[in-house]
Amino acid sequence: MNTKKIALLLLTVGLFFNSCSDDDSSPNVPLGDYEDGLLISHEGNFGQGNASVSYVSYDLTTVENNIYNSVNSTPLGDTAQSIAFNGDLAYIVLNVSNSIEIVNRYTFESIATIDSGLNNPRYIAFANGKGYVTNWGDGTVATDDYLAIIDLTSNTLNAQSISVGEGPEEIIANGDTIYVAHKGGFGQNNIISVVDTNSDNVSTTITVGDVPNSMLLDNTGNLWVLCGGKPSWTGDETAGQLSKINTVNNSVTAIDFGITEHPSFLALDNGVLYYYMAGEVYKMNSTSTTLPTTSEITGLNFYDMSVNNSVLYGVDAGDFTSNGSLFAYDLTTNAIINSVTINIIPGEVYFN
Repeated sequence: MNTKKIALLLLTVGLFFNSCSDDDSSPNVPLGDYEDGLLISHEGNFGQGNASVSYVSYDLTTVENNIYNSVNSTPLGDTAQSIAFNGDLAYIVLNVSNSIEIVNRYTFESIATIDSGLNNPRYIAFANGKGYVTNWGDGTVATDDYLAIIDLTSNTLNAQSISVGEGPEEIIANGDTIYVAHKGGFGQNNIISVVDTNSDNVSTTITVGDVPNSMLLDNTGNLWVLCGGKPSWTGDETAGQLSKINTVNNSVTAIDFGITEHPSFLALDNGVLYYYMAGEVYKMNSTSTTLPTTSEITGLNFYDMSVNNSVLYGVDAGDFTSNGSLFAYDLTTNAIINSVTINIIPGEVYFN
């Protein structure tokens, strides 16, 4: 075989393998119908078993309600309190059903159900290979509140639970440490429980303002806690408070609101904190030591809100018996982007 023929053969083989390589480099296969969008939990009407989850595209142009029912051909349960993600799984905490429904977060196909060992469950977080679920127990009893512990391999509850103070609500993990905000259940409380997940014991409690209703971690590891304060109907009204906890030494730096100011729904985006109060949204830089004096958006009626990529998503439960609404606001202009009708009593917005 002469040199020209050898060169031509090598060129042909090279082109063949290059063509095969190009053919194999196809786009990423979608993980499921509900990837890359918003999931909204819906409480539904108390005692009627019509809790649900909706999927909405980020621009609010695509809406699909009742996705759990549609995929699994069965009702979700009663009062969807919260959702949390762990890898490809979503854990839906059903308060009145006293259960947790575990689904693939992208397809919403049912994986498992935990329906024993829970009593008035609220929120769930994951650390050290385990799930931790806040439980109020009997809301009229101050001494029966606890954290249930889930074995994430078998999706079953451990026999051991962790006794905590009254009204454990939101829960967040930071490495092997869990922080639990005690809003107070049917009463009012003012502590954060710190749980060591290696020993599954409460290592300490941190006193913050009254009725801590939301919290988050910033990218430096500080824990921000927004406290609503005791409402006026208690006859012992107290001011709201924004607390920053140094998670290295548990020291607290606090900023107090006015005595009649009761903020909620703390969110963080690009180093800016957002919160809701009296129908208005406020923002402040996380390095600021004073509260803002003017709001960004007014005339709202939010039941909850979240912020992602400079867009604020807020839900309005309306009259709590018919369908609610979802709103999106551009936080660079504070202008509304879009709004859509969703299911009954939308609770919280999650980014999938």
